[in-house]
Amino acid sequence: MKRALVLVIVILLQGCAGALHWEGGPAPRGGAAPDGDTYTVREGDTLFSIAWRNNLDYRDLAAWNNIDDPSRIRAGQRLSLRPSSARPATPSHRSTPPASDTTPSPRPSRQRPAVLADSELNWDWPVRGELIARFNENGNRGVDITGREGDPVRTAAAGEVVYSGSGLSGYGQLIIIKHTDTYLSAYAHNRELLVGEGDKVSAGQRIAEMGRAPGSDNRPRLHFEIRRNGEPVDPLTRLPEP
Repeated sequence: MKRALVLVIVILLQGCAGALHWEGGPAPRGGAAPDGDTYTVREGDTLFSIAWRNNLDYRDLAAWNNIDDPSRIRAGQRLSLRPSSARPATPSHRSTPPASDTTPSPRPSRQRPAVLADSELNWDWPVRGELIARFNENGNRGVDITGREGDPVRTAAAGEVVYSGSGLSGYGQLIIIKHTDTYLSAYAHNRELLVGEGDKVSAGQRIAEMGRAPGSDNRPRLHFEIRRNGEPVDPLTRLPEP
């Protein structure tokens, strides 16, 4: 009897461990939970928001799922979050990091539209205010800047809006902008969004109004992130001196 009871307890504990531990890489920040190495697309998702949520480069995500047009994903579609073992992985653009911020050569497997070179980016502050939280690789993946609720939020550089919505848990009303093949930026906790997906935006263009982050000290703030090849970088290394 004791042996049977111990066996039942072991099985239950193994089941709980499986529910709490996900082997698919970086834990998601919200949305439909990945199932192993896959993710089920929800209404409002874009390829860029899914990549952002799972700390991936959108180009890798597209290559692993044979997606030529990032705008053509649909609710209910299952996406692989890792290279398939059934076919050779697409060579990673991160396998040999460039010595400087230069745009990597296009992948031979698909055509991509011409975009700005990284060297043409002229970063600027998205809002003017007090810096209240700095970048931390193990915590805050960007910077937080306070101001007044409703203050204009502006683009840090020219680009294209690839996500505009509130589907990423922890970011509130969020805008993601693609600047080059390698650089994306994000603007979170907005009160109102003024641009939509597909909009081309110029440097310094007003794209949102500053809001408040739930669970914070209740001060109005903008959370701002920059990612290079899907990896968070300290915005203070790109922004000019305030």
